[in-house]
Amino acid sequence: MLDLKYIRENPEKVEEGCKKKNVECDISKILELDKKKREFLQKIEELRAEQNKLGKGSIEEATKLKTEVKKLEPQLQEVEGELYPLLALLPNMPQDDVPVGDESANVVLRQHGKIPKFDFEPKDHLELGEALNIIDVKRAVKLSGSRFAYIKREAALLEFALVQFAFKTAMKEGFIPVVPPVLVKKEAMQGMGYIDTKEDLAERYYFEKDKLFLVGTAEQAIGPLHQGEVFEEKELASRAIAFSTCFREEAGSYGKDTRGILRVHQFDKVEMFSFAHPEKSKEEHQFLVSLQEKLWQALEIPYQVVQLATGDMARPSASTIDIEAWMPGQNKYREVSSASNTTDFQARRLNIRFKTKEGKLEYVHMLNATAFAIGRTLIAIMENYQQKDGSIKIPKVLKGYIGKKEIQKQ
Repeated sequence: MLDLKYIRENPEKVEEGCKKKNVECDISKILELDKKKREFLQKIEELRAEQNKLGKGSIEEATKLKTEVKKLEPQLQEVEGELYPLLALLPNMPQDDVPVGDESANVVLRQHGKIPKFDFEPKDHLELGEALNIIDVKRAVKLSGSRFAYIKREAALLEFALVQFAFKTAMKEGFIPVVPPVLVKKEAMQGMGYIDTKEDLAERYYFEKDKLFLVGTAEQAIGPLHQGEVFEEKELASRAIAFSTCFREEAGSYGKDTRGILRVHQFDKVEMFSFAHPEKSKEEHQFLVSLQEKLWQALEIPYQVVQLATGDMARPSASTIDIEAWMPGQNKYREVSSASNTTDFQARRLNIRFKTKEGKLEYVHMLNATAFAIGRTLIAIMENYQQKDGSIKIPKVLKGYIGKKEIQKQ
């Protein structure tokens, strides 16, 4: 959520930021309601101050003042009831260095690795996975319907090898390992800014009886870990690496990427998260991206780093950088990791602050970055390491976790 003081002082900049993110907003209405709210608050405070000045013999006057306060409080609540839903619809403001536009304005910052050349026609991951009996979509359809899969045999071993490798790498940098709950309360999901619109809600699995959401990524459970708490300045940056199963409706994506395990309703993910000092959050963002690159370089898979444009970013993000891995089966780069700086947008909603050396309370900046989205990483490994005979070599960095050099047909 944006700071109301910032909106008051920069209405045109907020309108411009909303326009860049293709979000309709009514800043004049927000400012009008904000003014009414402050007027009600001031009047209530004045009446209460008068109450406090009255002596014990002024019961009649005190009762009158108390009655006036009681009349004003519902009016204040009514104004707040109009104001906060409008505030919740405002996206985070994009940072100045973020390119403006839709997906076509995304900027490739750099590329790493050579695209593999095969002396045979490369297969896609599903063809490889079915032939080796390590991915089973057909049986999963019988069990759960479309967009589900059984990950079996060496593919399952590869998953946990990736998890261990990611945890080991991040822990060397001071990240705390976490396995969070995957069911979260509505307040937590709202705090993270992922159910503000109908489009956002359409992506979520919600249990009406229990009033709980299934997470779409571990960050939605890690972000609220410190809600309502205050860090000491010396504790920042506070970092965590989390593993969770994730669930998404994938509303509106029918007919897109439906083959195999590229876009499914259930998938596993390793996510990095950071609670950072506001003055160092840009630096922290680059640090998280450098860790992502370190992981993909260790896998020896070609990738490119992409700065997303304003219209392609999530609402809570001020800046997002993607890692796109080369997928021979599709003959193009596809997104496999994302790193976002949400500045104080989520922290303000969740009331996560830190105490400066001078004793002042400020909101932390919150950042998230994918270590491995397991399904898509499996795809990249299978397609880049495939051999002419249909076998798949295992990346050197993962061999020690699995105990074999390749996946062969059984």
